[in-house]
Amino acid sequence: MSEKIKAVIFDMDGTILNTVEDLTGSLNYALGQTGHRHDFAPDAVKHFFGSGVRVAICRALAEDGTPGLQEDDPEVERVRKVFAPHYAKHCNDHTKPYAGIPECIERLRAAGIVTAVVSNKPDFAVQTLAKDIFPGCFDLAVGEQTGIRRKPAPDMTDKALKDLGVEREQAVYVGDSEVDLQTARNSGLPCISVTWGFRDTEFLKAQGADIIVDTADGIVKWVADQNA
Repeated sequence: MSEKIKAVIFDMDGTILNTVEDLTGSLNYALGQTGHRHDFAPDAVKHFFGSGVRVAICRALAEDGTPGLQEDDPEVERVRKVFAPHYAKHCNDHTKPYAGIPECIERLRAAGIVTAVVSNKPDFAVQTLAKDIFPGCFDLAVGEQTGIRRKPAPDMTDKALKDLGVEREQAVYVGDSEVDLQTARNSGLPCISVTWGFRDTEFLKAQGADIIVDTADGIVKWVADQNA
């Protein structure tokens, strides 16, 4: 890589924050309030999420015996309308950073790297969690918004790069899932895949991950090696 890294763009769920307990609570609440199975365990729920709330609901309803629903199905929207306000109130009940992540971000910023979050979470949750858990740590946070295609489309990442004033050759994406790998490819960015999130190492390798780190220090080291 000829250009030095000037920006690190992070996914949120499963990458910088362990959000699965709060996601599980709100999803089960919304499913229960709308008459569906609502006893999903965190290990199941973490596989529902990654492509946005509506897709997660579709996956949960498929497990409940209603496969093939599309994101715009009225029942999916009915569940989402219960999920959204509940999660808005409870998105930070049990959520916490993964080990070493705050220090990782601090070290990157101390080295002059700009940092951002690009997530398929609802934008209200991305803004709340970035501000409350990582105050002053990100130059930009982008969640799901009307009019911007979700990951793995490159639109959200392209917006982040434009707003940060960074060329794609100067950035790297960090994530924990196949959606993040696809997003990075679609955006023309290298992807650092982390092993502590919602997908395991073997799955990431099967999806073509070629930069895999087991600790937050690994992110800092990779960037430092590129910029040496």
